[in-house]
Amino acid sequence: MRGHFITLEGGEGAGKTTILPSLISYLESIGYDVIATREPGGIEIAEDIRQIILDATNTKMDARTEALLYAAARRQHLVEKVLPALEQGKVVLCDRFIDSSLAYQGYARDIGMDDVMSINQFAIQGCMPDLTVLFQIEPDDGLERIATNKREKNRLDLENIQFHEKVYEAYHMLVQKYPERIRTIDARAPIDEVEKAALRVITGYLQNNIKEGS
Repeated sequence: MRGHFITLEGGEGAGKTTILPSLISYLESIGYDVIATREPGGIEIAEDIRQIILDATNTKMDARTEALLYAAARRQHLVEKVLPALEQGKVVLCDRFIDSSLAYQGYARDIGMDDVMSINQFAIQGCMPDLTVLFQIEPDDGLERIATNKREKNRLDLENIQFHEKVYEAYHMLVQKYPERIRTIDARAPIDEVEKAALRVITGYLQNNIKEGS
């Protein structure tokens, strides 16, 4: 039986990366075979591409170059890690996937969501997530979290607030376009409440779909 491909999305500072280990631990404790991964990255080639994309010194990078690099990393990650895990019946939790490209490059970079989707359809060959959990947080609040946590800044952190507001707007557009796939949670809440909300969405999906598949 094919596994389940679940992605986590949201703007900068939404907290999805922070709670991912806890999500994995809980799902494993109730009997699911789970792997966690991320984009761009997850495997060696894609991690190398990630370093290029997020390097804060690469300020000359063209928007379409950026989109193509994300798609290239996504392709390698998919064929090397995600698809084999799904074929083994695992639950794959991925920190970002195609929706990030649609929001960041397609809308915030003004390339166009349709063009970015075309690039990525070549890369993913129709392999879309089964469920996407969107961590919603206002850009100001997310960026304040990043500043408070004092993590190392990457190239996306150097963008102005208008860029991040466009990302936020793009995610709302994607929720309207894919209402059956994308479920939203309020990421402004304390981290333990965000974690519980994410688990409710994920476990609800898994329980319903395992019943339907049995």
